[in-house]
Amino acid sequence: MKNILITGGAGFIGSRLCERLFEKDYNITVLDNLSPQIHENDESTLYRKIKGKCKFINGDVRSKKDWQKALKGQEIVVHFASETGTGQSMYELEKYNDVNIKGTSNMLEVLSTSNHSIKKIILSSSRSVYGEGKYKSKNQLIQYPKSRKINDLEKGIFNLLCEYTNEEMMAVPTDEESLINPKSIYALTKYAQEKMILLISQSLTINPVILRYQNVFGPGQSLSNPYTGILSIFSTRILNGNNLDIYEDGLESRDFVYIDDVIDATILAIENERANGEIFNVGSGIPTTIKEVAESLKKLYNSDVNINVSGKFRLGDIRHNYADLSKVESFLGYKPKYDFQEGITKFVKWVKNQEIKEDKYEKSIQELKDKGLMK
Repeated sequence: MKNILITGGAGFIGSRLCERLFEKDYNITVLDNLSPQIHENDESTLYRKIKGKCKFINGDVRSKKDWQKALKGQEIVVHFASETGTGQSMYELEKYNDVNIKGTSNMLEVLSTSNHSIKKIILSSSRSVYGEGKYKSKNQLIQYPKSRKINDLEKGIFNLLCEYTNEEMMAVPTDEESLINPKSIYALTKYAQEKMILLISQSLTINPVILRYQNVFGPGQSLSNPYTGILSIFSTRILNGNNLDIYEDGLESRDFVYIDDVIDATILAIENERANGEIFNVGSGIPTTIKEVAESLKKLYNSDVNINVSGKFRLGDIRHNYADLSKVESFLGYKPKYDFQEGITKFVKWVKNQEIKEDKYEKSIQELKDKGLMK
């Protein structure tokens, strides 16, 4: 199967996948609306990466006509097109539901009501569907915590507490069988995408594959989007001479996975039949604190900006989450090649060759404050 449609294929991950598949002689079609939040203009850096490597359709997943045009003659769909800002999703509910849920349902409805040649759909889902993910209490009991209490957060109690003993718990790798526990509208929409695709694919005799990406970073990430991508947000602030604000105590952690590792996993899912019908975590399998991220960037940019650990918090933010990669390693042979320091070094080297973007971070934070989501 060589005819492949990438929705959101002019975005950060999609454009890199397009480049790699072009090298492997795939016939690529990209459906993308060139969202201004990601693309400064119709000839953005990301768009130029794929120009000439694919058939490009400037369209929208909210349009069934665009889906009909894009799906014609395809064998595989990689569905990236999505609204992705977690905080932004908490006050732009209609847009997130419209793009993520309605956009996906449009694809499935077109496939259900017309002749098609699609054999496989790969969805880029998110670790956010797990919420806090998997934890272990001091007595070794596995727990899936509920949302942290605002009263605790206001007192500076940021770690998760055992509901039985009220003692701090330890995050452990979250596997694909872990409890689904979304903490944001974005996470809910990603899980809805998963369920729709898994359900409808059965009647369509299409093989679904769900890839739950952790925090993807690397060259090509938007440096002008203040809503998602903490390495990009911090980089833009540093290059504008602005101090870095770190929420909570700075020890909250994420699983940062380098873009090329994500593309490797995605291509394995495209080409390996063992992926069919399965859900996989895609990450580095290692947690990195936000404070470590800030300190690494400050050092690599040789910057003298201040790192302020504020104690502020955002409603809906999780404390920790990192991936158990046992399943994706066993089924697909995926193993990340880049550790965090190697990846961030490559990222900073790329950023230094880019035009410095306007820092829109303060505006995005004010939006959260106005909506009562920042404390």
